[in-house]
Amino acid sequence: MKTANHTEVRGFVFQGFSNFREHQLILFAVFLTLYLLTLAGNVIIVTIIRVDHHLHTPMYFFLSVLSTSETCYSLVIIPRMLSGLVGLSQSISLVGCGTQLFFFLGFAITNCLLLAVMGFDRYVAICNRLRYSIVMSWRACTILASSVCASGFLLSLVQAVAIFRLLFCNSLIEHFLCDVRPVLDLACVTPIVNDILTLTISLLAITAPATFLLISYVLIISTILKIASAEGRKKAFATCSSHLTVVIIHYGCASIAYFKPKSENTKDQDQLISVTYTVITPAEPCCVQSEKQRSPGCSEERGENYKVRA
Repeated sequence: MKTANHTEVRGFVFQGFSNFREHQLILFAVFLTLYLLTLAGNVIIVTIIRVDHHLHTPMYFFLSVLSTSETCYSLVIIPRMLSGLVGLSQSISLVGCGTQLFFFLGFAITNCLLLAVMGFDRYVAICNRLRYSIVMSWRACTILASSVCASGFLLSLVQAVAIFRLLFCNSLIEHFLCDVRPVLDLACVTPIVNDILTLTISLLAITAPATFLLISYVLIISTILKIASAEGRKKAFATCSSHLTVVIIHYGCASIAYFKPKSENTKDQDQLISVTYTVITPAEPCCVQSEKQRSPGCSEERGENYKVRA
């Protein structure tokens, strides 16, 4: 439990990338380019999926939801980060910080859960193909997507309320956004219940879906290895390879960020990890879509029947 002199704080100031002051214009150009490319890519994906009736399938439905969520996730974080890099005000009100934390966590948790749902879709498509249209009906897909979004923002609301009920004794956030650990570090007293709550939410948002995905992919790979033809195995692997790559990057960064022991916490390390999951991971849907475009005919919606060895 941390204690300090109790002087109430009503606003915060981001320290941002002060350790990289001489490179801030370069960082601004790089981050702005990635941001614009990501926004354009995700908007194009959603538009194409909406207008092309051949893509009105569960797999592409979840991809469009992920693209929308990642776009909103970027809008919550990157504009303010970019403004700080060009020397604009780094201050943020208490309410503004709480709002950013709520939406940042809400979309982040939603994305984690969406990746798990997409893994379930791949599992049903490959391991239970004959019942795919029944299990992944449009009603089921809508319920899954709605439940994921509701769960993400409910967990985020609980976390945000628990944090901003505390009294803060320092106004300098050693970060470029209002994230859980940097804000908690400013509290005059951090009750043990907050640490337990943060760990619980991290387990629900990261560990639980990651474990589910691990089990799903073990079953998927074991099924793929039973496919009789080499071409069938290749196409089945192609269906899942991009999603699996995104899963590894996404959950890897999230696990390091939220499960790393506090004794190992350094600002530079945190910023490097944060840049990965705030600037790079929003481009994940573009990676998934480009891989699917390079693997024509590999999805279950195209009606391929893989012969599986007994």
